[in-house]
Amino acid sequence: MSRTTADVTDVDTAPAPADRAPRHRWWVLAVICVAQLMVVLDATIVNIALPSAQHDLGFSDGSRQWVVTAYALAFGSLLLLGGRIADLFGRKITFLVGVVGFAGASALGGAADSFGMLVAARAGQGLFGALLAPAALSLLTTTFTDTKERAKAFSVYGTIAGAGAAIGLLLGGVLTEYLDWRWTMYVNLAFAAMAFVGGALLLTRGARDKSSALDVPGTVLVSAGLFGVVYGFSNAESHGWSSVATWGFLLAGAALLVAFAWWQTKAAHPLLPLRVLLDRNRGASFLAVLISGAGMFGVFLFLTYYMQESLGYTPTRTGLAFMPMVAGLMVTTLLATNVLIPRVGPKPVVPLGMGLAACGLAWMTALDLTSGYASGVMPPLIVTGLGIGLVMAPAMSLATSGVAAEDAGVASAAVNTMQQVGGSISTALLTTLSTGAATHYLADKNPKDPAVLARAALESYSTAYWWAAGFFAAGLIVSGLLYRRGVPRQDVDAAPVVHM
Repeated sequence: MSRTTADVTDVDTAPAPADRAPRHRWWVLAVICVAQLMVVLDATIVNIALPSAQHDLGFSDGSRQWVVTAYALAFGSLLLLGGRIADLFGRKITFLVGVVGFAGASALGGAADSFGMLVAARAGQGLFGALLAPAALSLLTTTFTDTKERAKAFSVYGTIAGAGAAIGLLLGGVLTEYLDWRWTMYVNLAFAAMAFVGGALLLTRGARDKSSALDVPGTVLVSAGLFGVVYGFSNAESHGWSSVATWGFLLAGAALLVAFAWWQTKAAHPLLPLRVLLDRNRGASFLAVLISGAGMFGVFLFLTYYMQESLGYTPTRTGLAFMPMVAGLMVTTLLATNVLIPRVGPKPVVPLGMGLAACGLAWMTALDLTSGYASGVMPPLIVTGLGIGLVMAPAMSLATSGVAAEDAGVASAAVNTMQQVGGSISTALLTTLSTGAATHYLADKNPKDPAVLARAALESYSTAYWWAAGFFAAGLIVSGLLYRRGVPRQDVDAAPVVHM
């Protein structure tokens, strides 16, 4: 991560010898893409399977958030540390340990016979994914040293990373419907086996980078702070906002995050150098990724439950139902990246995307028990996808644009941390608010009446959509105020960065 050319002693960070790289580099790309696909699709594959897992293991609506949050929180809060570990101990060994650990956690999740065991497995997946993802990115960067070939490799890698969420939704539906929800975990063993064998055979092992050091205090502060904030939001559902278990954890988490920011100005080897965040466009982009990550989880989680529980869709049909949203997202991603940003810059584009996503989510609040797919579900999904595509690709690109070469890895890890943390906080908050809305609806009604319960569920989903729309509306204001006018200047000396 943060180091100079003179400091580098890990041969993994140097261009591969000419007699090895030309022969194996495209196979190395295939190995890295398989591992990356495994990590990315696990952020969404379980969403489709969650209703079936909930029925099987018998956990409550208020608890189900932790199956999603445990993965996102562990992954997001430890990504920066994972990058540092790859610097310190070498890319190959970090990559292989990440693959094996991810496979082990997946096997544990597939065999889970309790809610606690499933959540622990998901946290384990996030932990080892945080080792695997930065190592994979570093290996890709150092394997391809030719400019043209590097561009091709990064394009393939970026496509895999972007398509992972869509593949997860569809694969999760097929596995849940035709096999069992547990296969959304077991399928990772096949990916891991291919990645491990390929990595062991093709990757070169390097010496340790003795110039790099772990920021242990920073890791403890940021991980504990993020946990406190997310746990505080989740406790609001069961304890209420006035309980010390809610506001106490929220305050403690916020204080720890402030302490982390202060420590980064003092640490000799900071986990997240604050210079990465201080550029105005980059700062706006980090906030845009955080906000859009929060809003996206409101779509995936609650709309999945709506389609399966309220409309009676099968898991496979639910996964297919998301495809128009993904198609819209891909269209505006290409449009924003290749046409709009190079011509007009981010200031009109990102706020427009925020506004479209807010409108799409607000539109979803009109969904009811009789909504048809073509006339009711698909149109707001497409609008939301179009909006998210205008936000995520430009924001992720600009969040790492112009960083110095020694900050390229940490910037890439940080932008993904923002997305995962936004999703974690959003999942906890939206679950709390939606559960409260359902409870309030049932207060003066017969809770044993199936029709009443169905309406209460709709009320909870609608509440989640409104709040997710509010996130994007706030993002419209923030991005409109913070982004600079005009096309960003390109620094030819800046490091190329790919997003995980």
